[in-house]
Amino acid sequence: MIKSMTGFGKTTCELPGKKIHIEIKSLNSKQLDLNFRMPNIYREKELEMRNKLSSGLKRGKVDVSIVVESLVADKIPQINEVVFEHYYKQLSSLSDKLHISDNSDYIRSILALPETLKIEHTELDPEEWRALQNSLDNAIASINNFRQQEGAALYADITSRINKIDKLSKEVEPFEKLRIERIKNRIKENLDEWKEKNIDENRFEQELIYYLEKLDITEEKVRLKNHIDYFNQTIAEEEPVGKKLAFIIQEIGREINTLGSKANDADIQRLVIRMKDELEKIKEQMLNIL
Repeated sequence: MIKSMTGFGKTTCELPGKKIHIEIKSLNSKQLDLNFRMPNIYREKELEMRNKLSSGLKRGKVDVSIVVESLVADKIPQINEVVFEHYYKQLSSLSDKLHISDNSDYIRSILALPETLKIEHTELDPEEWRALQNSLDNAIASINNFRQQEGAALYADITSRINKIDKLSKEVEPFEKLRIERIKNRIKENLDEWKEKNIDENRFEQELIYYLEKLDITEEKVRLKNHIDYFNQTIAEEEPVGKKLAFIIQEIGREINTLGSKANDADIQRLVIRMKDELEKIKEQMLNIL
């Protein structure tokens, strides 16, 4: 069964002292386009996470958000004592020089100066990484479940429309018989007008056969039916078939266009227009198929 490329998955991983929230959103795209928003502590594992997401989601514009709700920050600011002492001595010397007696704001001022606070990064704990991986697997499973539900709705809509095209193509046949009779009558009337004139019978017969062959739509109907059957067979496959279905839709459109150009009949043209309308709606839906 087909899947949609549109989806949403969310999961939360609870660890001692923190919670990790993972959200994955996806929209349609020709390729896999991954975008991450996560704390720097996980950046070293980004490639592994990308590989996991690529394997699980295949295609789509995917936004991944990892948010940590923690009692202990990943970045712990500490006072750089050497720098602080250097600033303090400079400010004290300047204060004495300028005869400034109030130095109560020294500490606050120094802490705002560059390099006074140094940032020490906590390292990613192996246990936390394993928990994050499991949580990411759950989020991927969640979004794939969403995609499958969306795919079921797409499947119902697209197959109903492709089968309607099949039905409309079969409605061409009675009009085709009437069309042939009209063509024969028109040729006969023209012959009656020319009966007194000298006509090369052999040449006329060759031209007539050529004309009738150009108007024949039997091959187009057969190919259209084959493409529709192949489409229905392909859309039921388990593997991602979005690109394959798009190619088949192109072939179906080509046969419908040729059928319309050769029809030379108003009733058949009306059926062709209805087939084209259904095909355009299928093409819109095809953009979402994985």
